[in-house]
Amino acid sequence: MPEIVILLAIKKIGTALANGVADQASTLFAKYRKQILELQGSMGRVARELRVMHDVLCQMDIRNRNNQVYEGWLEEVRKVAHVMEDMVDEYLYLVGHEHDTGCCFYLKKGFTKPRYLLSLNRITFKVKEISKDLTHLSETKNRWVHMINNGDTSSSSYIVKRSKDLANISRSLDEEDLVGVDKNRDKLEQWLLSDDLERSVIALLGMGGLGKTSLAANVYRKHREKFQCHAWVSISQTYSTEHVLRNIIKEISRDKVSVLSNTVAMDITCLEETLRKFLEQQKYLIILDDVWTPEAFDDLSRVLINNKKGSRLMVTTREGDVAALASQGHTLTLKPLPEDKAWDLFCKKAFPRDTNHECPAELNPLSEQIVSKCKGLPLVIVLVGSLLRVREKTVEEWRRIHAQLSWELINNSRLDHIRNVLHLSFIYLPTHLKCCFLHCSLFSEDYCFKRKQLIRLWTAEGFIEERGESTLEEVAEGYLKELIDRNMLELVKRNSFGRMKEFKMHDILRELALDLCQKNCFGVTYEDKRGGSFERNGRRLVLHKQKKDIQQSFSSVRRLRTFVMLDDSMVTFTLLPMLCKESRYMTVLELSGLPIENIPDAIGDLFNLRHLGLRDSKVKMLPSSVEKLSKLLTLDLLRSDVHELPSGIVKLKKLRHLFVEKRINTDLRGIKCFSGVHVPNGLGNLTNLQTLQALVAHDESIRHLRQMRQLRSLRLLDVKGSYCGRISESLVQMRCLSHLDVNASDENEVLSLNVLLPNLQRLRLGGRLAEGALDESPLFQAAGGQNLHVLNLYWSQLREDPLPSLSRLSNLTHLEFTRAYNGEQLAFLTGWFPKLKILYLIDMPNLNRLEIQQGAMASLERLYFVNLSSMMVVPAGIEFLMPLQSLGFFEITSDFFWLLDQCSAILGTQWRYTLRD
Repeated sequence: MPEIVILLAIKKIGTALANGVADQASTLFAKYRKQILELQGSMGRVARELRVMHDVLCQMDIRNRNNQVYEGWLEEVRKVAHVMEDMVDEYLYLVGHEHDTGCCFYLKKGFTKPRYLLSLNRITFKVKEISKDLTHLSETKNRWVHMINNGDTSSSSYIVKRSKDLANISRSLDEEDLVGVDKNRDKLEQWLLSDDLERSVIALLGMGGLGKTSLAANVYRKHREKFQCHAWVSISQTYSTEHVLRNIIKEISRDKVSVLSNTVAMDITCLEETLRKFLEQQKYLIILDDVWTPEAFDDLSRVLINNKKGSRLMVTTREGDVAALASQGHTLTLKPLPEDKAWDLFCKKAFPRDTNHECPAELNPLSEQIVSKCKGLPLVIVLVGSLLRVREKTVEEWRRIHAQLSWELINNSRLDHIRNVLHLSFIYLPTHLKCCFLHCSLFSEDYCFKRKQLIRLWTAEGFIEERGESTLEEVAEGYLKELIDRNMLELVKRNSFGRMKEFKMHDILRELALDLCQKNCFGVTYEDKRGGSFERNGRRLVLHKQKKDIQQSFSSVRRLRTFVMLDDSMVTFTLLPMLCKESRYMTVLELSGLPIENIPDAIGDLFNLRHLGLRDSKVKMLPSSVEKLSKLLTLDLLRSDVHELPSGIVKLKKLRHLFVEKRINTDLRGIKCFSGVHVPNGLGNLTNLQTLQALVAHDESIRHLRQMRQLRSLRLLDVKGSYCGRISESLVQMRCLSHLDVNASDENEVLSLNVLLPNLQRLRLGGRLAEGALDESPLFQAAGGQNLHVLNLYWSQLREDPLPSLSRLSNLTHLEFTRAYNGEQLAFLTGWFPKLKILYLIDMPNLNRLEIQQGAMASLERLYFVNLSSMMVVPAGIEFLMPLQSLGFFEITSDFFWLLDQCSAILGTQWRYTLRD
């Protein structure tokens, strides 16, 4: 855990030392160059010491995380690393670091700075003191901390032993502990005992504690004798191939005399060859339990050959990329138990057999709440139930356990197994993912993360490392996918074309991660019901539900770097002035949904601020001092009351995401659904922008648009037809643009965008389209729209059926027409829109016939009609939409009940409908 803090400090020092500030300093400040060189030398020495310390701690943390001596020493290391990070930020501000925009370092003229900034001499002195402190800490470790490692000091041995202990406990669970596994067990047995002679690889995938090992062991014990030889071996992340091979040989040679008996003196090559030859003639069953990497599987698969004798290889893993190596269709993904099965398992463990495992009526409500907190994780249910089995069966005792269950999970020695299973998952995370994982735990229970939101926050926090030519956002999405593949985050929802969209963290994982956050000063949470005050050395603070003014709880926020408020129901929020005045290292300030009307001028003094979130606030104006936020990456004013930006906004050259729009038409059906802002002159300076929502089009803004070549998402408002040529010329320069939204100034303006955008995924056009535009514009051609997944056409007022032209867009998954077509008939022909999942037909007063041929829209899941023509008849061919899950009729009268009845008779129970007047 401490390696996270150190790594962040190392990365920050690396940024400070890039490009050699002394060589780039203005000759006007030549007298400071010696001091800067001296300071950089000290920073380099600190970085080297921290790097070595980081590598050592990665090993020590595994073995000694609960040792008081070790933890005390780590606390001092963390404090020094935090101070170093602060000093580097002071230094970067003082010398005006501009590396990200391609410029060199320069000294701010005259060293004008806020009064609270340390002088260059002071920073130099502090860094030298830090260097001395690290030397002293290293000496202290050598004198005292090494004494805590009695016996085997091998980290590898520790992990192997811990993994084996956990696996042995899971393998020895009683039959009664396996509840709700019947379907999964039947499927495993079917795969295991099939007549297929090809060797098949079966994978059991899921987070720690779901019972993968227990289920595999149950099936293994039941069916192993049906194979000529069998073996069960546990794999750890620090496995030795030779050791695993010897274990397999030991298992399959047990109680037998074979050619494998004389392998003691063999090296790994001979072991592989001998085992391979033996298995060639055997129908074998081998279980590889707890595999962490694809490389581990690959190392062994060379030996565990396909001998076409019906052999089976079963793998249990927490890692998605390991499960991907299974034979096609042979991956079993375990999920938490449903409520009824979780209840059955809990009762079996909590209440004795002589009572038929029945819960006393008076304990039923509290027991249900306790089971709910276990979130369907079998391991937690079994151990919590066993804990309660020996407690008094009284309401008072049950209520006490329920109230302190989170504390019990962290501290009760009888629940060590839960902590060890889940802690192994955390230990095995790469350091860069540990930051991201712990950050997620600071949000509230069952909080639903959005992909883009999380990526912007991680980027602002500095968690994301540059990788080749990928943007930080692209790297961050890779981090997110990796956490999901490792079952550390749960994927809740994908968008219509399969991209990750929403996520959650399992509550038990979150409880354990929160404990790590607080112990290591990574961050804390705060809410009224728990009370308390913010710790002096806390770096990140996430506030949950608040019912009162909280300023008195935060006497010191000087070291605070992240402040996130999740409660959007607060009536007042008075903490902002204090945060702006005292939290000078603030990096993330997320205040969305708060009733804030005024932003203090002092916000400009937050020189380190990289994320400012004021979405859904009541802010009307930003102070001119925001122009000093030179590190700002995200400015989120979405749905606030800001209508005008200060002129200095164009000085924020590092800005990557700018949201400043308001929805003025809540149902998104009018020609004008959004209001945006006029960006001041100099928009072209913001060359790093990736997101711009929403820009009001006028001559000046259109002229600068061509300089914003990094845009990925763009919304333009009040577009006149005369602007379209210049807009098209600018769009050509945006080779990475994936989301484009263009809205005409009124219903008579014709949008004519003749531009090829090969990476475009989402397109929304609000305005009249010329007849033939769908055939002539490259936007709608097969070559230009090959990546287009979502298409919304609003107020297009087309007279000819648009479907023949759009049918070329074979990858569309979401299609929406709002006043797009004035004709009477639409026909979806065979083979059209094979991947379409969602179709909206809105405000089409003339539409009276919809035809769907067999084989059209073969993947359609949702079909919605809004404000139908009074002459609308039952869609011809609707019976062909068998994947359909939802059919909606909105804004209709009672005259349409006959239509519902007929659709219901055709589709039977395969669908559900929504009726809204």
